[in-house]
Amino acid sequence: MDKLRVIQWTTGKVGKHSLRAILDDPRLELAGCYAWSEAKKGVDAGELCGRPATGIMATNDIEDLIALGADTVLYTPFEADLDQAVRLLESGLDVVSTNLFLNVGGIRGEVKERLEAACKKGNSSLYVTGINPGWINAMIASFTAICRDVESVSITESADCSVYESVETWGFLGMGEAGGMTDELMGRAQAWLILFRDAVERIGDALGVTFDDVEFFCEYATAAEKVDLGWFCMEKGTNAALRGGWNGKVGGRTVVSITVVWYLAKKLAEGWDIDEDQYHLVVKGEPGIDSRIRLTPAEHWKNHDWDIMTALPAVSAVPQIKAARSGVLGITDVGLPVAPVGEWLRDRA
Repeated sequence: MDKLRVIQWTTGKVGKHSLRAILDDPRLELAGCYAWSEAKKGVDAGELCGRPATGIMATNDIEDLIALGADTVLYTPFEADLDQAVRLLESGLDVVSTNLFLNVGGIRGEVKERLEAACKKGNSSLYVTGINPGWINAMIASFTAICRDVESVSITESADCSVYESVETWGFLGMGEAGGMTDELMGRAQAWLILFRDAVERIGDALGVTFDDVEFFCEYATAAEKVDLGWFCMEKGTNAALRGGWNGKVGGRTVVSITVVWYLAKKLAEGWDIDEDQYHLVVKGEPGIDSRIRLTPAEHWKNHDWDIMTALPAVSAVPQIKAARSGVLGITDVGLPVAPVGEWLRDRA
């Protein structure tokens, strides 16, 4: 089978991992690399991700990249550029994105209409994934295949965020502020966690469920003692963890729920029971399903290596997206993305 030619779009925290994964995937060939900053323009893609030289130099010229005639763009910027995404799709490039387009309102309303029109013009596909939202949402939807009846499905993510060194993120989410919730903080939390509303809706679409309402919920817990992470400090009694998410409801009853528990400290004055397993998936039905997933890092991982799990679902999905229909794709439009394990094993033999 011919390799699929892929353009890596940005080389930040997630993009570096997806760029390495493209180079490691025998099904794929790196065709080009987009770098937003002038400082990275003309730099070899290998140097930008800590790998040997590839002979492919980064550029910030979208038309030069389109002219390469590649198959797919791995789209991993921190903020989406809707005009650029539309141009890529109109040109015939499939786009697999770890960005949820939240800075332009999410993939809904006029934004979705523009993206759908671009896909139609280019006979191309757009698929958004990651780990959550993304891979774990497809997992819970697939669980229901063995059930003769389903009342509800839920995902709870428990994440030790002390390894995610982003003062801007945690400051925005109220960590280190005086303990408790305010209307203003609730608004900030809702704005940030809106991505999980999209995930609830995508699961609902996959299951054929139309929600009457999708409601937000959130609460905070406070540090039981001073916590200094080196890059972020929280005094005793200030916010150090949040628990929030969205409930998709039908007839007043929650049918799809996603909860995230993000903590920067485990010793909390409120005594929250922090799950050691990152994901807890529950299907209430016949049969019921109660599943826990624990992700174990390699010994050599550093803090931002956890971003591998955001990047890899997108890279692994490239062959499925190439084979899928055109348009903005949902969970059921995509086959089963897998790593090229057999080819890796043959290469090692």
